[in-house]
Amino acid sequence: MKTLRVASLMTGMTALLVSGAAMAGVNVGINVGVPAPVYVAPAPVYAPPPPPVVYQPAPVYAPAPIYAPAPAIVIGWHGDRYWDGRRYWGRDEWYRHHGRGWGGDRGHGHWDNGRHNGWR
Repeated sequence: MKTLRVASLMTGMTALLVSGAAMAGVNVGINVGVPAPVYVAPAPVYAPPPPPVVYQPAPVYAPAPIYAPAPAIVIGWHGDRYWDGRRYWGRDEWYRHHGRGWGGDRGHGHWDNGRHNGWR
């Protein structure tokens, strides 16, 4: 073993001295390198979707409906005002707008407190 070591040391020194003296620029290199790492993508994996889930909705509790009778709308005179289904009329407003009765001044115009209302 020592002999092998001494022989390799002598060979190395001889090579160093010979190449140094010649200056020829010869370089001898021995490389035992590790290969570059190679990345390989993993094989695709099939992941099935989760199974569909159906939930029953929560019960909704509501009070029972309350039914009330519809209000009665009475068209006509209520005290000193007249209800025509849309609004109340004062007695003088009603007569001014509709005349004074069946044979009154309907459609003929009339005087109202000093001014003429015109034809209707």
